[in-house]
Amino acid sequence: MANRRISNPALFICDLQEKFRPAIHEFPKVIATTQKMLKASQILNIPVFATTQNRARLGETCPELGLDVPGGVRTVAHEDKTLFSMLTPEVRQAISKFNSPLSCVIVGIESHICVTQTALDLLHDGHKVYILADGVSSCNKEEVPIALARLRGEGAVVTTSESWMYECVGDAGIEEFRQIINVVKEWNQKTKDALQTLCKI
Repeated sequence: MANRRISNPALFICDLQEKFRPAIHEFPKVIATTQKMLKASQILNIPVFATTQNRARLGETCPELGLDVPGGVRTVAHEDKTLFSMLTPEVRQAISKFNSPLSCVIVGIESHICVTQTALDLLHDGHKVYILADGVSSCNKEEVPIALARLRGEGAVVTTSESWMYECVGDAGIEEFRQIINVVKEWNQKTKDALQTLCKI
């Protein structure tokens, strides 16, 4: 990732589980954005960290994300937790194996609880944090803009999946750019849908 605008990128997928599907505002849009980010992570060789919240009660990570299954995306860490923050001891241990600080891009739920506490912990530990406005949500949609405003104030960058992907690439001349363009085209309509439903001011 040398000479790119974002150094040491890492994707954090927070608690995208089956039991949340009917409860979270526009949950399918969050899943679609996460699928796009997973595709980009494979192209750009970006490590993926994922968590579940109380898996025994709230279910496994949604199967369409294809995490840690044959032919899917291998995660650096895919941990169950009772903490609201993703930064369990196991995840912290996995992070410690990478060059620090990381540029952490977060998708998942809920914006005002687990996403917020994950972002605050990462910021406290000296990492750069990006929150994707088209990749996070909560049960009550009104919580989302309040959480994003707080996280901006704490030093996180609130952006969108497409903006982050282009910034991560940084140069149309690099080898992977054509593959990233194909991802952008493939998810074009889903990206529009996510922006229109999750990014209303």
